Amino acid sequence: MKNAYPFDPSIKHHLIIAFGLAIWIFIFLFFTEPLDVGQLDDIDKLKFPPIYGLFGATCYLLCLPLQVWLAEKEGKWLLGSELIFMSTLILIGFVTTWLVYFYIVMDANPYAYTIDYFAKAIYLPAALTVFPILGISRWSFGKYKEKQLEKDKIEIRGVGNFEGLRLHWRDLIYIQSSDNYVEVFFKDGEKLKTQLIRNKLSTVEEQVPELIRTHRSFLINPAHFNQWKTGNRKLHICLSEGIEVPVSKTYQEGLIAAVNFTTD
Repeated sequence: MKNAYPFDPSIKHHLIIAFGLAIWIFIFLFFTEPLDVGQLDDIDKLKFPPIYGLFGATCYLLCLPLQVWLAEKEGKWLLGSELIFMSTLILIGFVTTWLVYFYIVMDANPYAYTIDYFAKAIYLPAALTVFPILGISRWSFGKYKEKQLEKDKIEIRGVGNFEGLRLHWRDLIYIQSSDNYVEVFFKDGEKLKTQLIRNKLSTVEEQVPELIRTHRSFLINPAHFNQWKTGNRKLHICLSEGIEVPVSKTYQEGLIAAVNFTTD
């Protein structure tokens, strides 16, 4: 349940999934005829299955705020989050399809299927057909997003074959020299973490030219700039997470210009 699960937060992609869900529900209902559509005339046969598709897509989109909340709560998307989302969608889908069937298709006819029969004989077989396709679609978009994010990562390499760190540019805050090592400060979700890598700060500066030197012992990611701070005739740069990094006079002019360019 705590294992990471492929996830794509893109609203555009979820709109595509919702549209595909509506089409798939229509095709399933039209050709399998689980709701006695075979007894309907041609006009009604083309009218009611699309209604189910429309409501199915709407249910999916209405569940997206739950998805956002779960992702923000955990800081990442987990297998448990996906199961909660899908279970909620299945439950809301059942209530919605029953209401559509009873009040729109059957017009509250007393001879309509009972809710128990509808759940066992109609909704369950449909859910076993529709939701696996939906799950595969969400997983596929999630894997695609992961590949794109992995491609966009930067790498801070060490001198050893297996030393180094790959992370997103936005997660890297700053790097500090520590004897024969560099200490990388970065965000992992909502947590601030550090990692020691055997290398020289000057070598890392060549590897990642987007970093800016503030001091002979510090490189910063200018995207995390908050404000300048002066005290005791010394200048510091304040970064996110309440971090303060010293600024030496040697790098002050170039640093200010670089930060102003980045934040404009």
